[in-house]
Amino acid sequence: MTSPGTSLHTTRAHSFNTAAAQYAANRPSYPSALLDTIERTSGRPLTGARVADIGAGTGLGTALLTARGAEVIAVEPGTGMAAEFRRTLPDVPLVLGDGNALPLADGSVDFLTYAQSWHWTDPERSVPEALRVLRPGGALALWWNTDAPDVPWNAAQADRIARHYGADHTFTKTGRPVHPADPTGRLRFTHHQLRWSRRVPLDTHLGNITSHSLFLVHGPERTAAFLAEERAHLLEHFPDGVVEESYVVELLLASP
Repeated sequence: MTSPGTSLHTTRAHSFNTAAAQYAANRPSYPSALLDTIERTSGRPLTGARVADIGAGTGLGTALLTARGAEVIAVEPGTGMAAEFRRTLPDVPLVLGDGNALPLADGSVDFLTYAQSWHWTDPERSVPEALRVLRPGGALALWWNTDAPDVPWNAAQADRIARHYGADHTFTKTGRPVHPADPTGRLRFTHHQLRWSRRVPLDTHLGNITSHSLFLVHGPERTAAFLAEERAHLLEHFPDGVVEESYVVELLLASP
């Protein structure tokens, strides 16, 4: 029997398919220093490497990997996100699938990457799958953009979101695990943090935060009620209408 918690997790995981264009237009990418760190820590270049980008979404991480010279195949479970991916990256191979049952051959990739997507998998299944498809000496890289915790307006916004959706809801832009569950005991992750920021129009910032699953599962009316007040709060901090979003990329890298 599916528990209510599992059902909500699944609903949130699939919610992005209804907002793929919004996601692609407003979500932040990642700094080039992220790929530098992956190469330096793993001891091998991405250029010419065979990379599988899992939960590729609209292709934000895939685009960076491809620009670095990697030979990328993308795996995405959602048809809406996959359609947006194909529109923006038509030349990159894409297959439907997820991290719990990878549609990839044994020992077929040098790098397995999860950009903002590992938390949607079941480690009891996704860890053995990762180990199965990685070549000897390969690397598993998981990363998330998280809000910089020392920026006061970030914390204030998170509090407003929590109040709007009630105490039972958690806004998951931050707080990714630094020690992922590993049922096999074979993974030894190193943890890296990379700070970066971007300046975007206010509407882009609002489109970014409302492309997160918490907003999507509660529908447009609930989102509109939040935005009506949030726009005024943000203009107090950014009267020119340009928001500086400050992030810390949480990177976890393991070479089994």
